Amino acid sequence: MTSRSLPILALVLLVATGCSSTRVVSEWRNPEYASPEFRRIMVVGVSQQPSIRRKFEDAFVAKLKEAGVDAVPSYVYIPEDGPVAESRLEEAVRRANADAALITKLVRAERRTEVIPGYYAPPPGPVGLYPWYAAAWAWYYEPPKIYERVVYVSETSLYDLRGNRLVWSGTVQTDATGNVDKAIKQYVKTVVKALERDGVLAAA
Repeated sequence: MTSRSLPILALVLLVATGCSSTRVVSEWRNPEYASPEFRRIMVVGVSQQPSIRRKFEDAFVAKLKEAGVDAVPSYVYIPEDGPVAESRLEEAVRRANADAALITKLVRAERRTEVIPGYYAPPPGPVGLYPWYAAAWAWYYEPPKIYERVVYVSETSLYDLRGNRLVWSGTVQTDATGNVDKAIKQYVKTVVKALERDGVLAAA
């Protein structure tokens, strides 16, 4: 934490939508770390929406504790809904007695459009009024369907506060569907699973 001010709460996390699928698209692990053990992790959700931030941090803390790692939400020590100065952040870390920080921020949002082509197959040539009527129902034209979705790309990073070094960083993609709680739970589950797989969540 050497910058003069860390705008860790300036971006919006997950906005007001959820996700139908969440996956880690890229990740990096510091090769100098061999199973780091953390006493307590402070979870920071980068959002100016207080309710989203608190839900996210609470969900992450609960999942980390479930994995056997002690954690605390940053909003308990940093109630401000916005970026804080370096001295304020360091004070929060001391009060939380944390030796690691897990910070998540939104990187970008992409609107994607998918088109399912329409379909029509002409019926055979039936004889008589009713066969034509029945064939019209059986072989009618189905117009194209257009679906729009928003894909959010977020980044979660784990910092060792004792050595002031990055331990792990992952880029996560989520597809929005409108269910915030479901989105948060799926995001947290996906990231914690990746952290466990990469061996960076050993409890002290």
